Amino acid sequence: MSEVTHTLTITGMTCGGCSGRVTRVLEATEGVVSATISHETDSGVVVTTDALTTQDVVDIVASTGFGVSA
Repeated sequence: MSEVTHTLTITGMTCGGCSGRVTRVLEATEGVVSATISHETDSGVVVTTDALTTQDVVDIVASTGFGVSA
């Protein structure tokens, strides 16, 4: 399987705990290779296998309670 990089804008995070929660949820998801989430820049870069679509990643982040767009 090849890897795909998804660049996201994530709103509503106010601290390192917020970005940490998003990171933990993503990294616990099968198919996610790595996740770099920053509350300071309201952004995220998620590397996945090609089994996950950008919409899948957006839905996972949205499930944590934050606004997200790709």
